[in-house]
Amino acid sequence: MPGVDVSEIWQLVFAGLFAGTIGGLMGVGGSIIMIPILTLALGHDQHTSQAAAMIVNVLVAVLALSRHHRARVVRWDVMLRMLPAGVVCMIGGVLLGNQLDGATLKRLFGLFLLVVLVVYALRMFQDRHRTEPREPAVGWLPVGAVGALMGFFGGLLGIGGGPIAVPMLQRLCNLPVRQAIAASSAVMGLTSVIGAVQKNLALASLVGENGEPLNLDYGESMTIAFFLAPTAMIGAFLGAGLTHALPERLLRAAFMLLILWVSLQMLGLV
Repeated sequence: MPGVDVSEIWQLVFAGLFAGTIGGLMGVGGSIIMIPILTLALGHDQHTSQAAAMIVNVLVAVLALSRHHRARVVRWDVMLRMLPAGVVCMIGGVLLGNQLDGATLKRLFGLFLLVVLVVYALRMFQDRHRTEPREPAVGWLPVGAVGALMGFFGGLLGIGGGPIAVPMLQRLCNLPVRQAIAASSAVMGLTSVIGAVQKNLALASLVGENGEPLNLDYGESMTIAFFLAPTAMIGAFLGAGLTHALPERLLRAAFMLLILWVSLQMLGLV
């Protein structure tokens, strides 16, 4: 199996379960957990890790969406307005990411997670002082802007885009958290297909910081995804169900602690 030792298979299986559960729980696709595990713990290149995670994102998002649909929290009008900009910016994000070396992408990943942490902290603080629910603002401009940012960062960093879309849909569009998570999963299930194909086909042509060929093979990313995907899908199903059962503040607090630890690891600060 290209790029994967037999001893690594069980690590990928458990990583998929953990990442899929977090992805389904918070609507983030699970790649914010998969990519650090693949790079920091298992030693894979950042580009290869992102390519594998983007494949799994598709399956995790689709399965989580089915659970959200049964709970009747999917705003299809929001999803359709996010999608066009999301697709275009996903392509642009992958193109830009392919021009960067793995070390730079890893640092960008860590910085991105710190921004996510700040956004979630502000959201928790503001929600404590909110007295009345506000009317949803789901016009083409605000929703399209969310889709654009979600697609761009999803393509650049190999994430599903949920860490961008969920807080923005809440703050900018006034959607309840469960509707925001469901809309994120719906868009992710489609944009991630395009991003995954684009990223994996480009692996063989990528070069390093000094212009040297990286000699990456999409066979390695496909193999990694093969072992991550089954348990990630199981985790996504369980996580999406827990979204509708656990207190929102508990979800946010646990997610923020996890994001802090992962970001510091990616930046090499711990």
